[in-house]
Amino acid sequence: MSDEFRDHCGVVGIFGNPEASKLTYLALYALQHRGQDSAGIVANNDGVLSRHAGIGLVADVFDEPTLERLKGRTAIGHVRYTTAGKAGLKDAQPLLVKTGHGYFSVAHNGNLVNATSLREEMERAGNIFQTDADTELFCHLYAQSRATDIISRLKESLSRVVGAYSLCILADDCLIAVRDPFGVRPLSLGRIGDGYAIASEDCAFDLIEAKKMREVEPGEIVVISKDGVRSEHFGANPKGDQGGQRHAQCIFEHVYFARPDSHPFGISAYASRVALGEELAREAPAKADVVIAVPDSGVIAAMGYARAMNLPFETGLVRNHYVGRTFIEPESRIRHFGVRLKLSPVRSVVENKRLVVIDDSIVRGTTSRKIVKMIRQAGAREIHLRIAAPRTLYPCFYGIDTPVRSELIAATHSLEEIRKYLDVDSIEYLSVDGMHRAVASAAREKECSRLRRNMCDACFSGDYPIV
Repeated sequence: MSDEFRDHCGVVGIFGNPEASKLTYLALYALQHRGQDSAGIVANNDGVLSRHAGIGLVADVFDEPTLERLKGRTAIGHVRYTTAGKAGLKDAQPLLVKTGHGYFSVAHNGNLVNATSLREEMERAGNIFQTDADTELFCHLYAQSRATDIISRLKESLSRVVGAYSLCILADDCLIAVRDPFGVRPLSLGRIGDGYAIASEDCAFDLIEAKKMREVEPGEIVVISKDGVRSEHFGANPKGDQGGQRHAQCIFEHVYFARPDSHPFGISAYASRVALGEELAREAPAKADVVIAVPDSGVIAAMGYARAMNLPFETGLVRNHYVGRTFIEPESRIRHFGVRLKLSPVRSVVENKRLVVIDDSIVRGTTSRKIVKMIRQAGAREIHLRIAAPRTLYPCFYGIDTPVRSELIAATHSLEEIRKYLDVDSIEYLSVDGMHRAVASAAREKECSRLRRNMCDACFSGDYPIV
């Protein structure tokens, strides 16, 4: 059972480049952190669409001969963690179907909150589903549309779904980007040579030498074809407190999910994490000798915490980056084997020291407990655990693989109970207000209220913007 939050998915699209599938492959490499269960690419070669998908990492699924077979100047790709459906090849994306309107392929990042009811309705009407993924709903809805042009067909389809979705689509010899009206998941548009690129995070653009143009806006359909780029808006969501449409951009992208060199929703993830650490230091200082981080996710926040506290930041835990997806355990029992395989304490840093240990989140607490035990065995005198995010109290229904509420330690235990369970000298979380102040600071917003209205923090607050 996983003791960490698992990312949703990552999507990529390339238009107008003779090496579209290879560029898609490289971009997926940059987005590997967003999904490691499966990977896939669909390429369009003058109206003939070809697909390859498989279980595992991008490097496991594709090789040179496979990419050579994916010919065409346009392609879309997907890396997946299982959030809806099951971890199997039949649910690997992009999905590819043939409809009365021609071929249709879609890669989806997010989750639909009305997927179950919509699927049951369509099954009663005689639709046959081939996967367990809610992404297949887009295929059926598009195929059933009687509209005569592609944007009308998409608008009609999207009017039936509710939830979080950033989409890359191949249809009618076009590359299409779609973002739901709340803008829950990030999606960016870039330029690569004479063509275009789409990606969940702009860090993918750096690898393929594309230049970011802008974010795809919430509730926008961007259609890229030989005639250029056109876009239209669709859908509506509730009015915000100050009027205008309320957005619900996932703040966890800044806390944990996005790669540090990305700019989800136009804000530097790196700057956000430094600011989260600084805000944590103001809210929860600790008397200590040194600050260390749980790698890799806690490192940047730890740098901000150490700087704000005027304490040295040291590498107290080293991650083994060469751990595969499977390994052979020794027959003789080694306590905490899995964690020890991934992390090792640096005794010269932690021995006889009062430590502040920074992490970005705690899910069930089992991994954190093992890490604390390792640090104590390495000779730490005191351990003060600081979490650079609020307590995670509620599950996510918008594309993050979070446990049910009863399995979230912060939802079922008091702060003192968590402290005792983890065996730390003290533990503090960042407040919800502090988290929003930090991200607003990274966005260079003097007043965080506007940005806060447009961020989803449901996993911390229970305020679900889409129901």
